[in-house]
Amino acid sequence: MVSEKVFSFTGHYQVHKFTSNNTFEDYPSSKNSQFYTGYKDYGFINHVQEYAYKPGLLKGDDEVQGVLLKGVAPTFDQEAFSSSIVEGRFIYFNEDSTPSYEVLLSRKIANKLLLGVGDKVVMYFVQDPPRYRRLEIVGIYETYLEDFDDKMILGDIQVIRNLNGWDDDLVGGFEVFLNDPKDIDRREEELYGKIDYDLKVDKVTNKYIQIFDWLKLLNNNVYVFLGLILFVASFNMVAILFILIMERTQMIGMLKAMGSTNRQIRRIFVWNGVRIIGRGMLIGNLIGFGVGWLQDTTRLIQLDPENYYMSYVPILWNWDIIIGLNILVLVVTTLVLFIPAMVISNVRPIKAIRFD
Repeated sequence: MVSEKVFSFTGHYQVHKFTSNNTFEDYPSSKNSQFYTGYKDYGFINHVQEYAYKPGLLKGDDEVQGVLLKGVAPTFDQEAFSSSIVEGRFIYFNEDSTPSYEVLLSRKIANKLLLGVGDKVVMYFVQDPPRYRRLEIVGIYETYLEDFDDKMILGDIQVIRNLNGWDDDLVGGFEVFLNDPKDIDRREEELYGKIDYDLKVDKVTNKYIQIFDWLKLLNNNVYVFLGLILFVASFNMVAILFILIMERTQMIGMLKAMGSTNRQIRRIFVWNGVRIIGRGMLIGNLIGFGVGWLQDTTRLIQLDPENYYMSYVPILWNWDIIIGLNILVLVVTTLVLFIPAMVISNVRPIKAIRFD
């Protein structure tokens, strides 16, 4: 969910001009470049959209905030970004080349400047000569990501073109979306081979490395927790089967005296263990699905957005993972049942029948 928010704002890669300048100003690239005109021929690319950045000062009634205007075009993936819009709507673009002065602000910036949907605001751009534009707020977004919410506003790229004196085919760069986000590391070198010689590729997972390193750490914690839970479940089942064997020692001796083999007796105890496992998994799944459904519908368990980049615990109904985990637990716990079942081979019928 967090990674999807980042990708909806930036794409999986950002392709732009080589520059040693550390400012937010972009060196323009042309939409007539070989890469942009031919990207549909590359099977691993799903979508490319243009963008440009322009820093400035946003003035409210009493406060002034330094912000970064991100200019986007009609090619911007509004569907992917729609989940981050909490009030209002997205920008309406004019059909001709005239700029739209509608913008989206983050909730954090809007609260700081005491602004809301429908308000007009003035943005000053530091350039020679200095310029300003009167903008209309048509939407409020919230991603809970500081890199975006603290400074970013969305507007029409044509506004930046006019301010910079760019032609209509010039942009600050291109945001590239892959068909499969999991290929982001594998496709980087291939993308380098497709772009023009004067362009470079920035992988978003490197650009916002602090976010994605945090997500990797959470994923590692999940594997550790699952391993611990599996170990505890296996240990408990071994203990339960040992107890069953101790309680049924006389029965084991009687069965052996009547000609039953160790394998037949082991099968009896293993199947009883599997029945206990199945009953426990059924009850556990019912409770888990119930709690998951309750959280998914009511969002009862809340989170601190400043630490977790989201306001509530999300539920992902990935049935492949759910079924796979159930099968894994069943297989592992069933296999460990054969460890205590091996004790049956050491039981002597005469001693077992006399066992009290």
